[in-house]
Amino acid sequence: MYILAIETSCDETSVAVLENAADLKSNVIASQIKSHQRFGGIVPEVASRHHVEQITICFEEAIKQSGISVNEISAVAVTYGPGLVGALLVGVAAAKAFAWANNLSLIPVNHMSGHIYAARLVEELTFPLIALLVSGGHTELVYMSEDGSYELIGETRDDAAGEAYDKVGRVMGLSYPSGKEIDELSVEGSDIFNFPRAMIKEENLDFSFSGLKSAFINTVHNAEQRGEELSIADLSASFQAAVIEVLVAKTLKALKLYPVKTLIVAGGVAANQGLRQALKQATADMDIKLIFPPVKLCGDNAGMIAAAAYVAYSKGVSADLSLNAVPNLEL
Repeated sequence: MYILAIETSCDETSVAVLENAADLKSNVIASQIKSHQRFGGIVPEVASRHHVEQITICFEEAIKQSGISVNEISAVAVTYGPGLVGALLVGVAAAKAFAWANNLSLIPVNHMSGHIYAARLVEELTFPLIALLVSGGHTELVYMSEDGSYELIGETRDDAAGEAYDKVGRVMGLSYPSGKEIDELSVEGSDIFNFPRAMIKEENLDFSFSGLKSAFINTVHNAEQRGEELSIADLSASFQAAVIEVLVAKTLKALKLYPVKTLIVAGGVAANQGLRQALKQATADMDIKLIFPPVKLCGDNAGMIAAAAYVAYSKGVSADLSLNAVPNLEL
């Protein structure tokens, strides 16, 4: 079977075609990064307008690259949450129109489940498993006993890790998005500022990065008031060390509480080389399969939505034309 999937939850317009469970035939992504860089972050109205401009182009290109005809498509999948409501609505409207026009099943997909199933495009998943989801909008630990079963066992109480990266990057004058640049700069610096590791010793599996962000900003502003110039490399290294230490500690705690065979690390921040290396070292002596999706599948893309949709479709999940965007949708 062929599933055509649509992803428009934030600032990437993406359409993909998947054959069966994991054979990705096309995965077209139109990024809006350059449009948002001058604002230092995503402007929802601008994102929505770009989606309207790009969605049809992405449709046509994805089908063309897949080498199949519209008549061969079995179902249409779409991200309906969480995300920016205006952006989500563009994708949902496009999916409903395409499904109606071609008499196809409509599969609603949670964006975060898509990030998890990006791993299935790399290799078969073994259950039970734990997924660490780290992105611009979410930081979560999810336990899965089987395909399509999600139990949220830990989440951020405030800022997500990716959001904190972008905010401290703006303070340092880095371009948006700044996660990759901070990751690269951290290799050149040292953890000399010892920023707080919030909630790292608590028994729960929740996260908090708001205090870290505030401590970082206060350190920079206090130095500016004294006329002192701080090393961006040392700031980056200190910030990243704090984030990674918390993510690794909470993940290891989850692995002790929930014995599993597989650990998936997904989401935009999963592309971070420092995080990848730290988790590889932390789990090296454990009998566990560690899966990182390729960097190109860590960011938002329709390929991962198609992979999650295949599982949902096999379980009989579908929606009618009343499907609406749910910006605060929970996993």
